[in-house]
Amino acid sequence: QVQLVESGGGLVQAGGSLRLSCAASGLTFSASAMGWFRQAPGKEREIVAAITWTGTGTYYPNSVKGRFTISRDNIKNTLFLQMNSLKPEDTAVYYCAADATVYSSIYYTTARDYEYWGRGTQVTVSS
Repeated sequence: QVQLVESGGGLVQAGGSLRLSCAASGLTFSASAMGWFRQAPGKEREIVAAITWTGTGTYYPNSVKGRFTISRDNIKNTLFLQMNSLKPEDTAVYYCAADATVYSSIYYTTARDYEYWGRGTQVTVSS
């Protein structure tokens, strides 16, 4: 059974930082493309970062580019999202997602490309 468990969310002031973690089990994490998404109330789920299984390829939308960094530890089966210079508009529930295909050479940027999802962690940025 695949489990993705996010942690590290919380309340932070604008300009602050948070580091999210996603502990993965039940899948070949080291061979899976991974992503971070977020969903704010009344809005669609959107990609904030994606990474290839090797960790050498990453993607960020313009809204977070230069502020967020995705990384992975394939020994500890853990995905990370370092978030700096946080803004109130970053407030959302953040989800970790995993692709079921192993050794895919690309990352994925849409929610439908991912088969496995965590339950999310709340990030709230106050102004």
